[in-house]
Amino acid sequence: MEKATFAAGCFWGVEQYFRQIPGVQDAAVGYTGGSKPNPTYQDVCTDRTGHAEALEITFDPAKVSYEQLLDHFWKMHDPTTLNRQGPDVGTQYRSAIFYHSPEQKAAAEASKQSIAAQFKRPVVTEIVPAATFYRAEEYHQRYLEKRGLGACHY
Repeated sequence: MEKATFAAGCFWGVEQYFRQIPGVQDAAVGYTGGSKPNPTYQDVCTDRTGHAEALEITFDPAKVSYEQLLDHFWKMHDPTTLNRQGPDVGTQYRSAIFYHSPEQKAAAEASKQSIAAQFKRPVVTEIVPAATFYRAEEYHQRYLEKRGLGACHY
């Protein structure tokens, strides 16, 4: 099993999307890329901790490749909007890829370069090393599924 960590706006929809991909064994919503240890949802919502709402995926590379996950990442959100996805605004909603290895970094950079021509505006997605991932509060895990919702505004 391998890990992939993505931020693409509100983590509820991102989680719901990636859980449907064959080969994704688990997905947890949480916070990463900031400066405050053990942030809470309320902390992150202040837009002062530097964390992104993110998804940490555990996947089987024999069933789905990291490159395939990157393809899904680009399709499921707008990587040209800085610190925003739909109605959600703030640095916690930024587009980011948090890589776990040099191979993931290279794949993410190549993928970003490849998709850039598909957009009229610059792709603003950050590609940065994976930092400590803080699992979000339990009520955020499988949030849409618990409420019988198939998707949100991604």
